[in-house]
Amino acid sequence: MIVIQTIEAYKKNRYKVCMGNGTYLILYQQELRRYHLREGMEISEKLYQELFYEIFGKRVKKRALALLEKMDRSEKNLRDKLGQDGYPQELIDDAISYVATFHYIDDRRYAANYIACRQNEKSLQQLRRELLQKGIKKDVIEQALEEHYDSDDLEKIKIILQKKNYDSEALDPKQKQKLYSYLLRKGFRSDDILSCMKCGEYLT
Repeated sequence: MIVIQTIEAYKKNRYKVCMGNGTYLILYQQELRRYHLREGMEISEKLYQELFYEIFGKRVKKRALALLEKMDRSEKNLRDKLGQDGYPQELIDDAISYVATFHYIDDRRYAANYIACRQNEKSLQQLRRELLQKGIKKDVIEQALEEHYDSDDLEKIKIILQKKNYDSEALDPKQKQKLYSYLLRKGFRSDDILSCMKCGEYLT
């Protein structure tokens, strides 16, 4: 038997039910009434399994599917979102495994799509950094970059300099350094930046 220690108001007509075994459930008021749950009550292992996996667990999977319907997500992002919703790690793991079996979540696909959609506006290094921040594994990122990145960082630097009306002769060293630092923060390689800033064919 497992004891219900506390039942606390959570949000939006939901309640957090803390169990004596260290786990918790988040249930709607009508579910508390249906099972006659109250603080101090002992419930059987069978009922606990039904509440935890069949009711609460299915809700986590449904929430994961709803999040993926809105946009493609990395595994880490989906885990973070479910964690923010208050779901326990065990059920998050189950939900991730569930959606993965249908290929609704696929970090390789996510990385490929991310690169394809953003490579014309971001540097290779910036894409690499952002994907790492999203929890994509390094080997997955490198493979995706090798297969899908076909943009020209030198050309992107030139376009940025053109938009900023860059003139190597008109700018003083301090202004050049500021622009150089800006391009570095965008993820462009130092050698590429210096090469473009010295090139005069596109300067205004």
